[in-house]
Amino acid sequence: MTVPSLADLVAPVGVSQFFDAVQGRAHRRFPGRAGRFADLLPWSEVNRVLRQHRLEFPRLRLAQGGEVVPAHTYSELVETRRTGLVPRLLPAAFAERMRGGATLVIDSVHELFGPVGELAVALEHELRERVQVNLYAGWGVTHGFDVHWDDHDAIIVQVSGRKRWRVHGVTRPAPLQRDVELPERPAGEPLEDFLLEDGDVLYVPRGHWHDVSAVGEESLHLTIGFNRATGVDLVAWLADRLRADEVFRTDLPRFASEDARAAHADVLRARVVELMDAGVVDRFLADRDAQAPAIPHVGMPWTATRELLPVEDEAEVRLLTPRAVLTVGPESVVLAAAGRRLVFAAAAAPVLELLVGSARHSVKSLVEAGAPTLDRETVRALLGELVTQGVLGPE
Repeated sequence: MTVPSLADLVAPVGVSQFFDAVQGRAHRRFPGRAGRFADLLPWSEVNRVLRQHRLEFPRLRLAQGGEVVPAHTYSELVETRRTGLVPRLLPAAFAERMRGGATLVIDSVHELFGPVGELAVALEHELRERVQVNLYAGWGVTHGFDVHWDDHDAIIVQVSGRKRWRVHGVTRPAPLQRDVELPERPAGEPLEDFLLEDGDVLYVPRGHWHDVSAVGEESLHLTIGFNRATGVDLVAWLADRLRADEVFRTDLPRFASEDARAAHADVLRARVVELMDAGVVDRFLADRDAQAPAIPHVGMPWTATRELLPVEDEAEVRLLTPRAVLTVGPESVVLAAAGRRLVFAAAAAPVLELLVGSARHSVKSLVEAGAPTLDRETVRALLGELVTQGVLGPE
């Protein structure tokens, strides 16, 4: 299947318009054709995961009427020979809970379903933030959770059926998970009360109160959550950078004179002002991207062999760091990814530029990108080094 892009999800609004006028400002619905996400997460795949995976609470949980349903009412712990107790669903009890109106929640489903994982990678590349995708499914007429706000932005993809949403707006602008005060509960009627239909997409910024209810029929949706960088994140990052500066590692002059303490404060202030120049936001965001972890793609059997890559150039490889930062200079090119800083000769730039541009490529296309400056063996050696560094994997 073709994995939807951010442009597909927010159409007919353009991506640049979404960033400029929608993101972080207000909720927005994006109507779509029924069935367009059916291949993204079929019910057969949901059933397969429930059958084959040991999903412990709270990663798999049921919610009803604003409360979490006790796990022992629909699952049991089974003794195994080597791993101790593991969870197992009780099919009859689980189905009874679902018939009774419970909502099924599975966290991080991008790690369990291939197409959803591809969607998460693509969106991380476009949004430049780490993405987590959770699943919500239900058939009842009650709500799984009371009116609440989330500390992250969310893009909701209605895969199947429909669900009622009531969005109340924001009572404290830009609230944080760790904040100095909590937002007040909204008063009065919601700003909008609507049904999210099969094929629709909804964007809800962090801090916007909402509640969701089933309508007595099938509903399966994905919530794509992501935390955008804030000024608090920048200051925390800057504090770590200051550990390299001796004056900030030095003890504060608690028992010195008032003038000495003021002079010390002046030194600290001047150093902070020096670092907080016009380029500090760009440096922080670039480092945030460079530190983002790689996706857990192993690439067996090839990565366990000396060859590292399939022998056929038609084989595909993928960059495992959707937010890798590439800096091209006159004599060298630097790839910053997964906390690593890899330096190559400038001739490698065309190969690396192609790699960071999209999810996967054939080895052949990368060899062609390096020609005529780099021969086939040199390009394959470059790709092999990226494999050993954990930022590239064969498909």
